[in-house]
Amino acid sequence: MIKLKFNINQSIKILCLGAHCDDIEIGCGGTLWSVLQEFQDSEIQWIVFSSDYRREEEARVSANIFLEGARSKRIEVERFRNGFFPYIGGEIKDYFEGIKKAFSPDLIFTHFKNDLHQDHRIVSELTWNTFRNNLILEYEIPKYDGDSGHPNFFVPLEYSVCETKVDSILKSYTSQSEKHWMTRDLLLGVMRIRGMECVSPTKYAEAFHVRKIVLKS
Repeated sequence: MIKLKFNINQSIKILCLGAHCDDIEIGCGGTLWSVLQEFQDSEIQWIVFSSDYRREEEARVSANIFLEGARSKRIEVERFRNGFFPYIGGEIKDYFEGIKKAFSPDLIFTHFKNDLHQDHRIVSELTWNTFRNNLILEYEIPKYDGDSGHPNFFVPLEYSVCETKVDSILKSYTSQSEKHWMTRDLLLGVMRIRGMECVSPTKYAEAFHVRKIVLKS
């Protein structure tokens, strides 16, 4: 197992991409929270591509909770048509090009390339199409399709971080409270499974898919 460490005094720019409200928090909320607690100088751009009026308000509240430790943050919640990303790919591609011109991230969180949700998959494809010299971590979203796959990059998390992550999601996204997947036991359960897989000393972890890593001396 390779362990990567960073200088906590260095600055870091992070780009968080989610097709829908709550995707970023579910997929990488614990890792992001932990990173922001360590890095003294962080700049975050948080982008949600599809929302409606009620969920936009929830998304902004949630993003501000998760980005509390950031030195600088920019939260964007857009209204690309939910479920139709493959058919409006040109518009979303143009939006990605705008991100690239405005922000040069050191680390990118995005959807898993083999996610069976069409919107998630398009966001992942365009992330790789747009950014060619960045560390990209593809997160997983538990759902009916059962498409999480076999992640190869694990981030052990303190149980307190996992609890805070889940409690914040459930508190922020009350519009989703009736969804069968929006439950405390499920969200914690995913992290417990990933913790088991990487022998996390805390028993919990978030997991990601990494296609390419370049180690520089």
